[in-house]
Amino acid sequence: MDDVSLRIEAGETLGLVGESGSGKSTLGRLLLRLIEATSGSVRFDGHDVLKASRGEMRRLRRDMQIIFQDPFGSLDPRMRVGDIVGEPLVIHENLTRQARRDRVAELLAAVALDQSALDRFPHEFSGGQRQRIVIARALALKPRFIVADEPVSALDVSVGAQIVNLLADLQRRFGLTYLFISHSMPVVRYLANRIAVMHRGKIVEVGTTEKITGNPDHPYTRTLLQATPEIGVQAGAGL
Repeated sequence: MDDVSLRIEAGETLGLVGESGSGKSTLGRLLLRLIEATSGSVRFDGHDVLKASRGEMRRLRRDMQIIFQDPFGSLDPRMRVGDIVGEPLVIHENLTRQARRDRVAELLAAVALDQSALDRFPHEFSGGQRQRIVIARALALKPRFIVADEPVSALDVSVGAQIVNLLADLQRRFGLTYLFISHSMPVVRYLANRIAVMHRGKIVEVGTTEKITGNPDHPYTRTLLQATPEIGVQAGAGL
């Protein structure tokens, strides 16, 4: 990372795009302090995340969650789905077992999974269904900010389109704020209000989606657009 400066407004989706190895995922993890930064600051709700104590971070983690790229690797294969989605509630909420199970069922319904998923294991689900489970877990503590780290790159196009539409719907329903990390400009163009372009650890351009995709200033952004096939994107349709 080299002198990266970003501002994400409440309720918006900021798309972060760039080629593999540009530093996108590293930045997303730094924002949530999943890896430690050597300098700088990350301010969330008036708190400097990088200077927060363990107790402060425990409280902040309720509001800051992540959806990982790989739905196959981010779920414990030995745990039932009900326990996976309910794990944050065990750690952060004082609920009875039945109340926790009811809450998990609500979360699964929010991502269009049937209550029968509660007692099944991850290997019994498709890739898209597993990513829905990951999203349900991220929603468990009613966060306000979610880093979505390439959440559809491991899925085929039609399934990825369903997940992108689900994320858009959840944002409207729950007032979520997203940092949506992707190497796919068409996906980001559909979901994001603004786009930040990252190249070799630097943010080279930030602007509205219309500006970045229609009239970019930086040569690297133009290269990204030229290398990306045009794909029609409509809500409820394929990407």
